[in-house]
Parts: sequence; C-alpha cells; structure tokens
Amino acid sequence: MNMDAALQTFFTESRELLEDMESQLLQLEGIDEAQLQESLNAVFRAAHTIKGSAGIFNLDFIVAFTHVVESVLDRLRNQQIAIDEALVSLLLSCRDHIAALVDAAEAKEPPDVSAGEPLLAELQQYLAADAQPTSHAAATQVANTPPPFERMAADAVSNDCWHISVRFGLNSFRDGMDPLSFLTYLGTLGNLVSVTPLAEFIPALEQYDCESCYLGFAIQFASQASKQEIEDVFEFVKEDSELHIISPNSQLTEYIQLIESMPEIDQRLGEILLQCGALTAAELQRALSRQQQQQPTAPIGEILAHGDASLNPVLDAALTKQSKVRESLAKEQKSLRVDADKLDHLINLVGELVTAGAGTSLLADSLGDGNLCESVSILNGLLEEVRDAALKLRMVPIGATFSRFQRVVRDIAKELGKDIELQITGAETELDKSVVEKIGDPLMHLVRNAIDHGIESQATRLAQGKSERGEISLHAYHDSGNIVIEVGDDGKGLDPEVIRRKAIEKGLLDEQSNLSDEELFNIIFEPGFSTAAQVSNLSGRGVGMDVVKRNIADLRGRVEVLSQLGQGSTMRIILPLTLAIIDGFVIGVADEQYVLPLDTVLECLELNSAELDSTDEPYINLRGQVLPLIFLRDYLAVRGSKPRRQSIVVVQSGGQSAGIVVDRLYGEFQTVIKPLGKLFSRVGCVSGSTILGNGTVALILDIHGLLDAMIAYEQLQYRR
Repeated sequence: MNMDAALQTFFTESRELLEDMESQLLQLEGIDEAQLQESLNAVFRAAHTIKGSAGIFNLDFIVAFTHVVESVLDRLRNQQIAIDEALVSLLLSCRDHIAALVDAAEAKEPPDVSAGEPLLAELQQYLAADAQPTSHAAATQVANTPPPFERMAADAVSNDCWHISVRFGLNSFRDGMDPLSFLTYLGTLGNLVSVTPLAEFIPALEQYDCESCYLGFAIQFASQASKQEIEDVFEFVKEDSELHIISPNSQLTEYIQLIESMPEIDQRLGEILLQCGALTAAELQRALSRQQQQQPTAPIGEILAHGDASLNPVLDAALTKQSKVRESLAKEQKSLRVDADKLDHLINLVGELVTAGAGTSLLADSLGDGNLCESVSILNGLLEEVRDAALKLRMVPIGATFSRFQRVVRDIAKELGKDIELQITGAETELDKSVVEKIGDPLMHLVRNAIDHGIESQATRLAQGKSERGEISLHAYHDSGNIVIEVGDDGKGLDPEVIRRKAIEKGLLDEQSNLSDEELFNIIFEPGFSTAAQVSNLSGRGVGMDVVKRNIADLRGRVEVLSQLGQGSTMRIILPLTLAIIDGFVIGVADEQYVLPLDTVLECLELNSAELDSTDEPYINLRGQVLPLIFLRDYLAVRGSKPRRQSIVVVQSGGQSAGIVVDRLYGEFQTVIKPLGKLFSRVGCVSGSTILGNGTVALILDIHGLLDAMIAYEQLQYRR
C-alpha cells in the first residue's frame, strides 16, 4: 500500500504543530495561572499528536524522544514541576530536535539520535524525583496492565472499559491508510478487550467498490490513558472518519449524546444500543431470544426496558434516532489543501483570461454591435470576479511570518544579555503567499539589526531614563493597494553624524557633500557599509542591509528609514499586495501607452496651458494646494507630435502627490503583471510590463520611483 501521500500530510501537519508549540512555549514566561495552564495544554496536545501520528508510521525514533518530552509536559500540567526560563529553553531545544527528526524522516535519512541524548539527560533530571516511568517501553508496559475499575451507581450503564466506536472514511485506502495499524498502536496504550467489526456499513455486492473502505469497529478498551490520548491515536483519520469514545462507567447522557451523533443509516434498535456501548453482544442476544419466545412478539425496546429500567433514557434517544433516520445532516465545511504549483497555474490561466478578455472587448467595440458589447461587458464583469476570487486564494495572513520572530528575539537577546520584548500588531493583515515566502529573510535581517544595533544594554537604558526592557515592534497594515510592514525599536536610533563619518571613511561620500538626514540614513543600504565598532557573529561585516534593499526591490517594493536619535528607529517596507494581477489606468504619450496602478490615481483633469505659461515653474494651483507636475513626454524622452490639449493625472504615493502630464487617457484596465528582464532592473520608474488587449506591450510605471526622481532633480537644481 502506498503511504507516501499520508506521510507527506504527516510531515506538513507536524511542522504546523511544531510552530504552534514554539509559539505557546514562548508565552509561558510571565503569564497568569489560567493562561499558563491553557498554553501548557496546547503544547502537550501538539507533542502528543506528533507522537501518536509518528507511531502510526513506525517512526519509533520520533515516538521515543517525544514521549519523554510529553512526560515532562504532563508533570508541568499537573504542577509537579515549576516553570522557569531554563526549562522553557530546554523545551524549545527539544522542539527543534523533533523538527530535525521530522526533517530526517521526510528526507529518508538516518536520524541524528545522538543529538537528542543531552536533551534527554536534562529531561530525565526533571523526571528523576518521580516514580512514574519515563521511557516509552516502560510506559507501554504499565499501560498494558488493566487498572482496577470501580462501578458507579445504578444510574449508569455497567461498563468497565472504554467504548470506542470508529468507522473509517470511504477514502481511507485511497489515502494510504491501514485501519488495522491504528488498532495496533491503540494496543500500546492498554488492553484491547474486544474488537467487533461493524458490518452494517458494507454495501451489497453489486455496489461494492474494492478501493473503498467500509470498515468500522466497536472496541472495548481497558487502559489508564486519558480520553485525549485515545482520541489522538486516530488523529490522522479523524476528519474523514466517525469516531466516538465513551469513558468507563459513563453516565447515561454520554450514550445518548453518542446515539444523537450517529450517522443517518437505517439500523435496528438493538444495533444502535450495541454500537453505542449501552449493551453488550451477550445482553442483546438474550433479549432477542426472549423476543422470539414471546407470542405475540413484543418490541425489543419493551423487552430491554423490562429487563433494565435504567436504560429508558437511552432507549428513548435510540427510538428518536430511528424516527429521524431519513433526515439529512448538515454538511460540515472543510478546508482543502491545494498544492502551491497548482494554485500558481490557476493564477496564470486567469491572467491569460484577463488579457484575452481585454482583446475581445476591443474587438466588440470596433464591430459596433450593441448586443455583442453588452455580452462582452457581462463576461468581463464575471471574469473580474473570478480574478478577485483566484487572487484571494493566494492571500495569507502575515502573522505566521511574524510569530517566528518571537523565538529569534528571545534567543538573540539572551545571547547578548539584553531584555527585549517583541510586540506584534496587524498579524491578520493578508498579502500574496509568494510575497510572504520572500519577505522572511529581509525581515530577519532587520530584526537582528534592531536587537544588536538598536536596543541598548540594560545599564545604558537605565542611565538614559528608559525602561530596562527594550521593545521591538512588528506592525503590518494596508495602504493604497500596498502592504506596509514596519520594524521598529525604542533604542538609540541612527546618528547622522556617525553615518556621515563612516561613509567618508569608506569613500561612499565626499566631505563637501551636504545631505539631509533622510539621505544619510539611506547610506546604510550601501554594500559594505556598517557602523559597528567590532565584528560579531551577528553583524559588523557590512553584509545584510544591502541584501535587504535588493530583495525588497525584487518584490517591486521599497524600504524607508525613520529614526530619531535617542528614541529609536523604524524600517518601513512598502510592498504590492500581489505580484500577479492589478487594476491599472492606461495613459498615452505620443504613440506609446503606459499603465498606472489604479490605487495611486486620485483624479484626472485638463491641463490649462495658459495658467502654466504664466509661470516658469512646473506647478499648478489645485484647489489651494501646490501640485508639482511631471511631464512624462520629457521625462521618458518620448518622440512624437504633441496634441493641442493635454491631461493631468493626479497620483499619490507615500504621502506625496504630483500631477503626471499625458497626451491621452484610455481608462481602467485589468493588468496582468509581466516581470522585466535584468536589462531593465535598474530603471527606477518602471515596475513591470503588461500586454494590452490589442496585443501591444505597455510598461507599468512606478509612481514612487517617479516622485523620488522628481524630488532628486529639484534638490539638485536647488544646490546648483
């Protein structure tokens, strides 16, 4: 049986659980008792689920190590061990080792078990004072010894074991699952007193599908394991299977709840009671024998109620279930894992549809057929909805990327002897998955620099009247069709004079240069530049900030530096929400066409040549505000005759506004972004290209690049 698909799901879900485990462990220090218990339970569940799933696939090296971790976590939950910084660090290291074992299993390489031996030795110290077994083999031996049970009062059904009812999903075989392996692993936690196959799910021979799974079991199970532990055995198939677990000596209400949750299939009353565990097979057989002996035949419910009046509530629930057998159950909404390559292919196809739709719209306009134009308009409207829906499939919250820096801040701060807290806001902000995957490394550089360069030592902070604990913040929000990510700190900030002096020493700046603070701050992104007094394993070699700027530029983004000496710095990253499709506004200059991102366009108006001729400066008065103008024809050196009337497109980016003077306005256009080659990588005012409906290629203008170029040109003229 091919288990590759199931194994891959295990690896994926294990990594998700390990990320959640790390997040919860980082919260253990400094929280109240209620939150501490909740976090410990979450960490325990993650470890136990990984252990249980690994056992199904015979990954014993993961099971053995995780079991010891689980034992320590269990003592923490029971308040037998006090939580402290050293124990949190140990558990984080254990989490990393489990991740390494999972990676080795996925790569089909021998696991480095020796790397976990020092961790096991430390874990054993926390368990040394406890008489409970710490090895997996010893735990299994104890679990296989049936414990003594006490019977409850007469208002409970007699049952000395756990009752487990499981019906595996129809696709279990196709998904590479072996139902018997779950029962085998369950046997390591206790004693399988009886396993009864449930044959009522097997269809007639002509409807039987040999690739479908119709297996179901009613299990009597004696064990000291908790209900959560037993449920976690079936974690891997729980979503697609029907699983119910009833505790030993369960109250009647638990059987009633099980009956109410049973699948809507036509069953006899006795079968329902047997399946829910309220009756044993022998009890049911005796009741059926009495029914056959009676003349006239009495309903089985009456016979059972006569034999045991305490079953009446369960019988009523079973009869109610029978009466509702033909009612359909509401389908549960389930998530679906989709391969990233398939999603990218879908986005590409939608992009081609957008381009083809634009061409069809132009053709319909040229033919002048009203009915055809209306039909194409409806089609393009639906296509726009499909485009938006497809793009939303790739939008993911940035919180998962942010949360991994909790560990980074904690570890590096401890290494440097600093006390630093990470504040995260805007974690729910969504952006394209492809952007999330590529923004991690630049953010890592910025966070590490903030820890090393930005936050001062505790003694220095106290001497300056600051809080002993430094703060680093990660903040994300949407702004004008972009996502803005800010990495801030309340440290010492950037010193323009120090940067200036270092830049002169490295030959990056002339002594006669007169730069603003903002221009000096941007020097930190130059290759080889560093203000660190000495080289460390974290910084000082001048490698990092230039990589940050280059990686962000590759994402069609930009980075801004805000800093105030003695109060801290903020690195602001502005990125597009998506790298695939945007709404554009098409403009024309001479015979060329260009596209502006629609989110940056505020309004359009006609250029008044008389007003412009009255001054020698490229500005106009727009409702009492000075609006600088950018003549796109001159800036891009476009040749061609100039029309008698020109238009101004008012755009805004980064809080700055300007008017772009163009020859023609073509209107809105769904733009499929095509990346430019390396030849155009240094063209600051162009962010990409697209194919118009008539098949011609149009450049997508970078508004922020245009505004920066305009400001730089004005400053240069001013200095002259």
